[in-house]
Amino acid sequence: MQLHPLLDALILGVVEGLTEFLPISSTGHLILVSDLLGTNDEKGKVFDIVIQLGAILAVCWEYRARFARAFSGLATDRVQQRFAANLLVAFLPAAVVGLALQSRIKEYLFNPVSVAVALVLGALAIFAIERWYARHGSPRVVSVDDMRWTDALKVGLAQCLSLIPGTSRSGATIMGGMLFGLSRQAATEFSFFLAVPIMFAASGYQLLKYRDLLSAADLGPFAVGFAVSFFSALVAVKALIRYVAHHDFKAFAWYRIALGVAVLWYFR
Repeated sequence: MQLHPLLDALILGVVEGLTEFLPISSTGHLILVSDLLGTNDEKGKVFDIVIQLGAILAVCWEYRARFARAFSGLATDRVQQRFAANLLVAFLPAAVVGLALQSRIKEYLFNPVSVAVALVLGALAIFAIERWYARHGSPRVVSVDDMRWTDALKVGLAQCLSLIPGTSRSGATIMGGMLFGLSRQAATEFSFFLAVPIMFAASGYQLLKYRDLLSAADLGPFAVGFAVSFFSALVAVKALIRYVAHHDFKAFAWYRIALGVAVLWYFR
């Protein structure tokens, strides 16, 4: 087996794992890095799906006790029933909009320049929401278990913005949650939980759609990318939870601006 496919898989796995749950757009980073590596083709899209599954399994592992509690309490525990219902309510808007507009979004917006513009605009939104959040005192919802279905719906509608590459799914849901009354930590944790159904659904649909592109020769690179993405995402999730306990998201906004401007300059 040639070395460079494995090296590409290693690089992309690290990129996916470290960026999937940070408000800096994993899809945008994958488009940019894949473009530089020359892997931004149909097979590359299938690879992206596989490594995204690795990242989402990291959340399932990190919060395995919380998900187990939710599943075991669905029949009798009202708190767990509300938690599951909120995930479903938040999941539906992006699922519906994604199915309706996916092909057009990929046709027109899956390119480095569109990603760069979205990175910069998303950064400006983070600055604005952080300023608003600082002025409005204590949040109304401090725990995921305290969320109402209307809170979940609003976060789900905000998640629709993440269909634009470069916007960031986690950025849209976290910032949307904070704007709609969730604490920084509650918004971040709900973003993690919401990633599970939306990413499993999207990945399953895409794997089914592109199954004819898979071959036995891809097993090595795909396995490397999956494993690296899993462990990188595990590190990122743990680090982000510690980070939001004491910091805001402005540092990520500055990073988005720097990256967006650099990409626009490179493709000027």
